[in-house]
Amino acid sequence: MTTPAAPARRVPEAVHRRRWVILGVLMTSLLIVVLDNSILNVAIKTISTPAPTGLGATQSELEWAINSYTLVFAGLLFTAGLLGDRLGRKKVLIGGLAVFGAGSALAAFSGSPAELIAFRAMMGLGAAFVMPATLAVLMNVFERDEQPKAIGVWTGGVGLAVAIGPITGGVLLDHFWWGSVFLVNVPIVLLAVVLMLWLVPDSRDPAPGRIDPAGVVLSVTGLVLLVYGVIKGGQLADFTDATVVAAIGAGLAVLAAFVVIEKRSDHPSVDVAYFGNKVFSAAIAAIALVFFALMGVTFFAVFYLQSVRGHSPLQTGLLLLPLAVTQTVLAPRARLVVDRFGHRATTTGGLVTLAATLAAFAVLDADTPIWFIEVVFFLMGAGMTHVMTPVSVVVMQALPREKAGSASALSNTFRQVGGALGIAVLGSVLSTVYRTDIEDRLGLLPPGARHAAGESIEATLAVADRLGARGEALVGPAHDAFLHAMHVTALCGAGIALAGAVVTALFLPGRLREPEGGGRKQELVPAAD
Repeated sequence: MTTPAAPARRVPEAVHRRRWVILGVLMTSLLIVVLDNSILNVAIKTISTPAPTGLGATQSELEWAINSYTLVFAGLLFTAGLLGDRLGRKKVLIGGLAVFGAGSALAAFSGSPAELIAFRAMMGLGAAFVMPATLAVLMNVFERDEQPKAIGVWTGGVGLAVAIGPITGGVLLDHFWWGSVFLVNVPIVLLAVVLMLWLVPDSRDPAPGRIDPAGVVLSVTGLVLLVYGVIKGGQLADFTDATVVAAIGAGLAVLAAFVVIEKRSDHPSVDVAYFGNKVFSAAIAAIALVFFALMGVTFFAVFYLQSVRGHSPLQTGLLLLPLAVTQTVLAPRARLVVDRFGHRATTTGGLVTLAATLAAFAVLDADTPIWFIEVVFFLMGAGMTHVMTPVSVVVMQALPREKAGSASALSNTFRQVGGALGIAVLGSVLSTVYRTDIEDRLGLLPPGARHAAGESIEATLAVADRLGARGEALVGPAHDAFLHAMHVTALCGAGIALAGAVVTALFLPGRLREPEGGGRKQELVPAAD
């Protein structure tokens, strides 16, 4: 009996030997991109307070501080992936880290919400070149049989960053000013660049695609107009306002033009032909819907824990720990669940779990036991992990290794677009319901102050604080109005997660197999269930 020959290795031996060390370096680079948003989650309440403690940012300005980063990030991801494929992933990764670090330093010393929004956009520019490059390098230093495990560890790194972020932010806000949550990125950037130069090999696509400037401009313009209209509608509590309708309509029209142009282009930013595959489309949709629901709910969870429950930023970070630790621990093991139950059952089960935990927010009140909240966060992290790991593997193995940057960029584009729209749409639902509930209690204020005070719970509580004893009567109604708004928003998020579960149940196969005859492109072929 002869022993089967070992499969030919495509990764050079010297690179293969240090592949896990390289993965650690890539995760350090990934850490800062994810860490920034998770730190910001616990800092948004502080930034909303008046100077000198914060910047006095309104709820819509807070949404833009998050979404300016996200929209630039999402709009440029695919172009960044193509540049990495063309110029070399290592070079692009180091350049992205440098821009991100500079933006972080500038954001730390912002003097107004407008400056913070601008510098956050600069950080998004740098991050757009970091995230797809890390996953593309991963796909080029691991053999195919180890890629699912490596992607699981990579996904766990995202969970680790989510875990570290709120606690780090809480510690910094307890001892330093709000800008420290951005300044902390700078030493991490320096460490990542040094390790990158020392250990990580460069790689590129031998036949890269051409850059598509028109596609980039149209995608960013369309997303900004759409998100602006949604946020403005929530701010005004009126989605029939002419400005809101015009912005949303123009955004949808520009995005429709983007799809038409990309379909006809011979060098599109997004190859819409990929979406002809139902499995690939379902995986991408699952990514977008998970982050739509999760980012929108995380946005209001911080205000619930700090403004209603009275917890400090550090306490809030500790309370969010189960959400993140669960992802860190379970992500590398999620592939074992997929091996046993298949992609469809694992992903659909994860989305149903996520929907149930989001719906659980609808029963929270000011006195809900902490243990119940912790269980909700734990299960939410478990549900998210068993969605992100299997669908990331599906997406990354859909394209040949040489196109890893494009596959990573496409996955992360929909992740960021979903998150941006989640914050915009669910944030607007929160704002609209809150204003409707609280406006009758603001009659003692002048008309101008009444509108500003009704935008968010933080705005109402700030007015109550300035009024002293007269303002105490606003605190209870503000808490009640926020809780009702949170319940409505949570149920909307749960509905979105359930929609994702329906998509994956219908279109994801039980298992995947590689096409017969091999070939460079790894097509998605459903195996018999």
